[in-house]
Amino acid sequence: MEATINSSAIDLGRQNLERKDVAPLGNRPPRALIDPFARAITYLRVSVTDRCDFRCVYCMSENMAFLPKADLLSLEELDRLCTAFVAKGVKKLRLTGGEPLVRRGIMTLVSSLSRHLASGALNELTLTTNGSQLPKYAAELKGYGVERINVSLDTLDAGKFRAITRWGELDKVLAGIDAAQAAGLHVKINAVALKGVNEDEIPSLVEWAHGRGMDLTLIEVMPLGDVGEGRLEQYLPLSMVRARLAEQYTLDEIDYRTGGPARYVTVKETGGRLGFITPLTHNFCESCNRVRLTCTGTLYMCLGQEDAADLRTPLRASEANDLVYAAIDEAISRKPKGHDFVIDRRHTRPALDRHMSVTGG
Repeated sequence: MEATINSSAIDLGRQNLERKDVAPLGNRPPRALIDPFARAITYLRVSVTDRCDFRCVYCMSENMAFLPKADLLSLEELDRLCTAFVAKGVKKLRLTGGEPLVRRGIMTLVSSLSRHLASGALNELTLTTNGSQLPKYAAELKGYGVERINVSLDTLDAGKFRAITRWGELDKVLAGIDAAQAAGLHVKINAVALKGVNEDEIPSLVEWAHGRGMDLTLIEVMPLGDVGEGRLEQYLPLSMVRARLAEQYTLDEIDYRTGGPARYVTVKETGGRLGFITPLTHNFCESCNRVRLTCTGTLYMCLGQEDAADLRTPLRASEANDLVYAAIDEAISRKPKGHDFVIDRRHTRPALDRHMSVTGG
């Protein structure tokens, strides 16, 4: 089955290269994406939907108001924008949500984007998922050239999992991870550290993930959107988590990167890698190579700032991509040095009204 899917993806990619609404990579624009701080922008995260089948307490409110479907870019438009970024030097594309695998027809987009892997213009096509849809899509993802995925999983306790996700079922996510590994996908687990919820479970998460050959990345809660929960009550500094782990394990610093903000150590006792994403205790902005595109065509140059650029209007104004390229260049010229996330007794409100699900983390 895998060989058939790969062949189909390459054939579809060749067809897409001949479409008029997709910029041919042979006509590569001369201007690469370099921001005002001399950082090359080579990583695009694309939120293909703001919808999700979970309602995680640090990401969404329980009764979310989602975007009208009419506001969303079509899959073809998302493909065209992604292709414009690839043409301007982006080497890594990550599909996010919400939950990307609940977007109707999402495999059409994955299939189409896979042509950039086949051509060598793109180094990696990947996604972040809650895992619920992986039993259905894991083999297809692998067939289209996806090699690695991130699965968000904060606990191995079914009751806690239900409480954190509000709607999720742990068994379905574990089945999704099984399906992904059976398909040959490399799985990394992402876990948000939540004070008083899963902090006592972090060592067991480390051992479970490493025991299955999966990296684990711990993430500090980020102050985005009103989720109906107190951020200060959720916030667990990873400096504290790491100090506790160091009492139990030998943590050795390593120079390992996946293109994102995580900083990794190896855990000598398990042989696995453990990452830390610390937007609050240690600002990671100095090496930021990322921008984020929403499902409405809005480009956020920084996760922690409100400044954004409208790419939908220039996209729909012309079949040629000159206006899109100009809009992207102008946006990158405004990319800030970093975010201003703070959580303390004086800053209990979200830093931004925008929910995490809008920009995909």
